Amino acid sequence: MSGTILEIQNLSKVIKERYLLKNIQLNVDKPGVYGIVGRNGSGKSVLFKAIAGLLVPTEGTVKVFDENIGKGKFPNNFGALLDTPGFLPHYSGFRNLKLLASIQNRVTEEELREVISFVGLDPDDKVAVRKYSLGMKQRLGIAQAIMEKPKLLILDEPMNGLDESGVNDIRKMVLDFKRQGMTILLASHNAEDISLLCDVVYKMDNGVLTIQS
Repeated sequence: MSGTILEIQNLSKVIKERYLLKNIQLNVDKPGVYGIVGRNGSGKSVLFKAIAGLLVPTEGTVKVFDENIGKGKFPNNFGALLDTPGFLPHYSGFRNLKLLASIQNRVTEEELREVISFVGLDPDDKVAVRKYSLGMKQRLGIAQAIMEKPKLLILDEPMNGLDESGVNDIRKMVLDFKRQGMTILLASHNAEDISLLCDVVYKMDNGVLTIQS
């Protein structure tokens, strides 16, 4: 895919006279893993929601693959794990993903089974999602984010709720995605995740984004 992957210019979000994002500038023009670090409430998740088209900025623009995002326009070739994954609690993981996949009809049942297996879950498991552990929900959330084979992927604290084995599995997945030519925006509180996975690291502090390395 040619052109710029992500272009953010003069992006600000103000609520009740408080800047949640302040004059963000970001340009991503080649695949890789881009880390964003910062304390809770620093603006990381707000930025991710703006990129996903879930939040209309007060000022500025977001472009994904050269298309403007926001005001009812959502990115193409895009997947995201934002906040705690929300699924229909009485359905199985497979049925949840099948319902989501039916919106755009880009994914076959066989591909759904493959992606569920890829994240370490059993596509034939009939257990309702309400009985999943937090780690299992995280894995299913990642499956949802990648099932349509996005070119740009946002992972907001994907290691939450995972044991050491699960963390290692997700790290391996991220590196696999990178080798496949995907662009990943990753937020993690774990410094080891950032150092092992990221090509470029940004810091978010009080809504201001600066490059760290």
